Amino acid sequence: MDAEVAIVGAGPTGMMLAGELRLAGAEVIVLEKLPQRTGESRGLGFTARTMEVFDQRGLLPRFGEIEFSDLGHFGGIPVDFGLLDGAHQAAKTVPQSHTEAVLEEWAVDLGADIRRGHEFASYTETADGVTVEAVGPDGPYTLTAAYLVGSDGGRSRVRKAAGFDFPGTPATMEMFLADVRGLDLRPRMIGETVPGGMVMSGNLPDGITRLIVCERGAPPQRRTAPPEYDEIVAAWKRLTGDDISHGEPVWLSSFGDATRLVTEYRRGRVLLAGDAAHVHLPAGGQGMNTGIQDAVNLGWKLAAVAGGRMPEALLDTYHVERHAVGEQLMINTRAQGLLFLSGPEMQPLRAVMADLVGYDVVARHLAGMVSGLQIRYDVGGGTNALLGARMPKRELTGDRLVADTTQALRGGRGVLFDLADNAVLRRRAAGWSDRVDIVTATAAGLGGNRAVLVRPDGHVAWAAPGSHDDLPTALRRWFGEAR
Repeated sequence: MDAEVAIVGAGPTGMMLAGELRLAGAEVIVLEKLPQRTGESRGLGFTARTMEVFDQRGLLPRFGEIEFSDLGHFGGIPVDFGLLDGAHQAAKTVPQSHTEAVLEEWAVDLGADIRRGHEFASYTETADGVTVEAVGPDGPYTLTAAYLVGSDGGRSRVRKAAGFDFPGTPATMEMFLADVRGLDLRPRMIGETVPGGMVMSGNLPDGITRLIVCERGAPPQRRTAPPEYDEIVAAWKRLTGDDISHGEPVWLSSFGDATRLVTEYRRGRVLLAGDAAHVHLPAGGQGMNTGIQDAVNLGWKLAAVAGGRMPEALLDTYHVERHAVGEQLMINTRAQGLLFLSGPEMQPLRAVMADLVGYDVVARHLAGMVSGLQIRYDVGGGTNALLGARMPKRELTGDRLVADTTQALRGGRGVLFDLADNAVLRRRAAGWSDRVDIVTATAAGLGGNRAVLVRPDGHVAWAAPGSHDDLPTALRRWFGEAR
């Protein structure tokens, strides 16, 4: 085979998945139809959960200086994200183009084969793999892999070729997004409801202003090219009364409020991640972040199955865990769209929601939903508060090489934290030492747990006390049989 995994799409999701697969030892080829990165800013920043993911892999220093903020919203209603219990704030001004560049550099450093200017055409599934038909700069060719992953966006050709069901609701309106130089506008950082729609404006580096224009009644269009700046100027004028025609457009785009989620994240040897699996209103900037987290959930599992270390049943947990996240994503983005983009008939509900957000418990719930910090997988094993959640970042005392729980996950392996210097526990886990690192140290703030088993994606698979399953059972479930 040419590779264990072929990925179609070199956006943030595809690049994160390529890096995760290489970290786990899988050979990876990434096909991207664009000959080079566009440099378009697109999504801005990333959530606190994505900050945790990047910290877990040691990627944060690659981004350089990052601006953070606790300012957030739910459907245009301000929410204090500082109420969340987490090691990180959300990053606010990192353009998606920079995120793509950082993740691509990381994946290439790890040995991923990134083929730009190579377009996916079709595939054929066999008993032991897939044969992919592609078109490169030198013409058509084929490559073989054990698995194929579509991370090629909302109009995914892989999804269509594999026949995934993609139910949902079509777009009801068109909205504009623009980066413009030379404007001096009043900031509307979380957006502002105005008669006729919603407008948003915020300052980016290098004198650029980010605009979002949502005009109610604007019919959805299937464009093959970006909108003209004159269209955005006219819509902004109608909604705000301000003339922005003197601005210099840097990047223009349009989007809609379609909401769709595939019924399954895997069909045989084909899997989907990111926008290929879910499209929605970009409320709260959740799309790219959810795709990156899809990749982190999938990467270690796919590498273990493709490498013959685990049975295919492990891949079923990818659908179970991430489809549930996708369902919640559809619900909260539709709710935000109704609050933010509906007419005056929605004002009473906006007022009630604004009152409710004044309660910390409500604000914390909504902030956790949008940030992804609420995500907890059903890993079985009892009622321990850590089970299924991400391992929190805690300082470690007693290990000379690992300073905290997050640093212990840098290698993309499972980690057993022995927090009580238990030699019997370590002997039980010794048969998995080729896949699971054992860290013997002490840590505060872990609810009195004496030991915690963490999957490569950072989620807790077993903890003591309180887990009904014994340690070997959990190790076999997530890491295969002992040596």
